[in-house]
Amino acid sequence: MARFKYTGRDRKGKKTAYITADNKREAMVKLKAQGVRIVSIQQVQESILAKDVTIGNPVKLQHMVIFLRQFATLLEAGVTVVDATKILSEQTESKPLRKALIEVEKEIRDGNPISDALSQHKKIFEPMFVNMMRAGEATGSLDETLNMLAVHYEKQYQTKQKIVSALAYPAVVGLIAIGVVIFLLVAVVPTFVGMFDDFGGDLPAITKFVIGSSEWMQKYWYLVVAFMILLAIGFVFLRQNPKTKYYLDVASLRMPIFGGLIQKAVLARMTRTMSSLVSSSVPILQAISICEKVVENEVVSRVLAQSRLSLERGTSFTDPMRKHWAFPPLVTQMIAIGEETGSLDAMLGKVADFYEKEVEAGTDRLKSLIEPLMIVVLAALVGTIVSSILVPMFEVFNHVDSY
Repeated sequence: MARFKYTGRDRKGKKTAYITADNKREAMVKLKAQGVRIVSIQQVQESILAKDVTIGNPVKLQHMVIFLRQFATLLEAGVTVVDATKILSEQTESKPLRKALIEVEKEIRDGNPISDALSQHKKIFEPMFVNMMRAGEATGSLDETLNMLAVHYEKQYQTKQKIVSALAYPAVVGLIAIGVVIFLLVAVVPTFVGMFDDFGGDLPAITKFVIGSSEWMQKYWYLVVAFMILLAIGFVFLRQNPKTKYYLDVASLRMPIFGGLIQKAVLARMTRTMSSLVSSSVPILQAISICEKVVENEVVSRVLAQSRLSLERGTSFTDPMRKHWAFPPLVTQMIAIGEETGSLDAMLGKVADFYEKEVEAGTDRLKSLIEPLMIVVLAALVGTIVSSILVPMFEVFNHVDSY
């Protein structure tokens, strides 16, 4: 998607604003459809520093689910789309969603379809959301579509929470371990160095190592902090580049212990999204294309792109999946059965249900295994530093007792 700056005239007069589209021609078609007479239009080139590096949707999933449930209820009660949008913009707790809904309301009042209005806010309303809303408009079943979207985001939220809970514990314990080690090296170990010098004698190797580490940490502690900050910033920028993101995603899927869990979560998201799109009568090629953008994993996204090309050639879109290590036989076999029986959405839903349950069970098992492991690691780090202090002290006391 490219961003274009335009100047034009509509019923309200002359205005300058921005619009996103795949190319300049598409942008002009969109503006004409909105009743804008174009004076000038040009593509805006964004530098790396100017790009928004926000990871993920700025609206929390729970806020999105509440919004969808309330929207569906208002429509079922006979409230117009414009009034429902206005009501929800005043009620939602999410500031980014409130701001977007205010602009969406203005677009709808100007006579634009709600799907087109939503498509102007791609950071909040992803392509799957917009296309399902467009299908709901075409079939006159917006309330059903909104309920379906709410179920989709609820499932996605539950799966995401399971993954976060599994990864949060080792991350928190790891940070605590780093903090404790730095504190011991900077504040505790130096208090014993002078005492060891006064006693004289040859210190154990482990004590020499810890004292050397303490001296280095006191001088260059800021390098550790700077390294961690640069590592976090570098990771964010690497995720923005499709080439480097691909290798990061390969590493995450191949990672010991956590790799299998991440793979199942990605497959659950992919099949759930595609099931929702197909059941909303979105054409299969368009559904695959949307999944490529929202699956949030470059490895799976590239395989989906190959599957789309395979389907365009008239062959099964499971062929590229069968040849790739990221797709277990269960996925390809269930999709193939869905293709043959004409129940692709149902089969995709069953695969999504299976992997969502697998993620839930996997996270529970992982937490039960990793908690004692992290405690042992933390105890080993702290125990090494403490023993490096106690061992020479015991030797000194034994030496004194011998006299």
